[in-house]
Amino acid sequence: MDPFRTLVALVMLGIVFSLGSALFHLMTDKGDSKKMVRALTMRVALSVGLFLALMVAWALGIIQPLGTPG
Repeated sequence: MDPFRTLVALVMLGIVFSLGSALFHLMTDKGDSKKMVRALTMRVALSVGLFLALMVAWALGIIQPLGTPG
C-alpha cells in the first residue's frame, strides 16, 4: 500500500474517532460543551486538511481521477 493511501486512511480514521468523541462528550458532559466543541473543531480541521491534501496530490500528479469511460 502506498504511503498516500495510508495517510488518507489514517486521517479518515481520525475524523471518525473525533466524531465519536464529540458524541461521547455530548452524551456525558452535562453543561460543559468545551470538549465536544474541541472534538468537532478537530474533525472539521482534519476534513479540510484531507481535502487540501487530495487537491495538492491531484495537482502534483500523485493521484489520478477515475472517470467512467464514455
